[in-house]
Amino acid sequence: MNLLFAWRYFTTGQKASVINWMSRISLLAIGVGATALIIVLSVFNGFEDLVKGLYNDFYADVRVVPDRGKIMRITPAQLSQMKQLPGVLALSRVVEEKAVLNGVFQTIVTLKGVDSQYTAVTNINTPQHLLRGNFSLGDAAQPSIVVGVGIENAAGLEVEKYKYPAVVYLPNKQASRLTSEEGLHSSTVIPTGTFAVQQEFDNKYVFTNLAFMQYMLSLEPDEYAALEMRVDGDPAVVQSAIQQMLGKDFRVETRFQQNMGLYRVMKTEKWFIFVVLTLILAVAAFNIIGSLTMLVLEKKKDIAILQAMGASSGRIHFIFLLEGLLLGIIGGGIGMLLAALICQLQLQFKLIKLGGSTFIIDYYPVAMRAGDFALVGITLLLITVIAAWIPARKAGQQGYSLKSF
Repeated sequence: MNLLFAWRYFTTGQKASVINWMSRISLLAIGVGATALIIVLSVFNGFEDLVKGLYNDFYADVRVVPDRGKIMRITPAQLSQMKQLPGVLALSRVVEEKAVLNGVFQTIVTLKGVDSQYTAVTNINTPQHLLRGNFSLGDAAQPSIVVGVGIENAAGLEVEKYKYPAVVYLPNKQASRLTSEEGLHSSTVIPTGTFAVQQEFDNKYVFTNLAFMQYMLSLEPDEYAALEMRVDGDPAVVQSAIQQMLGKDFRVETRFQQNMGLYRVMKTEKWFIFVVLTLILAVAAFNIIGSLTMLVLEKKKDIAILQAMGASSGRIHFIFLLEGLLLGIIGGGIGMLLAALICQLQLQFKLIKLGGSTFIIDYYPVAMRAGDFALVGITLLLITVIAAWIPARKAGQQGYSLKSF
């Protein structure tokens, strides 16, 4: 019965009255606010998924590094045990070190030596990321390199056109002084490929083979800087098993822990965006206060009749509260449906393009999530209840007499 009264007040009234126009404006403001909130969150989700995907293509599911220092010793027996753990699909041994790459120009890089399993651990060797050449790393005697596109430009290496080998310089850890002539080892390398993942990696990394790096850094065959793995299922389960196997002298990290700062920043940014847009939505929703206050003044006679029929102040309060909720639910529902339609059109037809030509994609990515719709719906309900409470309470507290009409 209460809902029936609220619905009649919502759907009836003098045409083109001030109250009707205020209600329509409130409805429109809530709908536009809900639409904007869903679209912005969906676009943010799209960019978040894109960035995470790029990082996921470069970083391993699980990574083992020494707790102290840069080099660790892993025996063949330990490697065999880790490979046989449930969930471990591939394991790659890695050595990386700062180096100087001398092509046409000279630049500082991170030279990363990997074994043949590395392409099974990451997605670096896919057509999406390998722009030119191939992922050929050579061997200890004839090393080759695959460079990031930023490094290719900085060193002046045109991989498919470069006719001369480049030179890499690595620190000689056995030298008494790094400033002496013996402070650096050098070797010629052949550029064979160019990759592009994300600017942070493209301007930093150069890949070569593991045996060459171990030779240049005077490492033993069982000494590595890291072990990287691709796992099936929950990485935390594999992480726990490896940590228990190796002990406290090693640090075992999941992909999330390797990029904890990035994930925290993205989560913080999303919540910040949500709070700002919610404040804007709250300002829009408070039009409900004005429209309901005007409605209470217009319906004084109806309130007096209800009171004469025995309606309690709580019931009258609830009727006008439901009126405000109808404004919020209908406006928010229309807004979320419109947002879903716009996002679906963007997914299908890529209507809105990104400016510039240096991005990985040329359109705004969107990713709709049920949790965002639920969160926006709950937020709208709370804002609407707060906005409608004051005029609805005022309606319930008023005492009117039919004799005054």
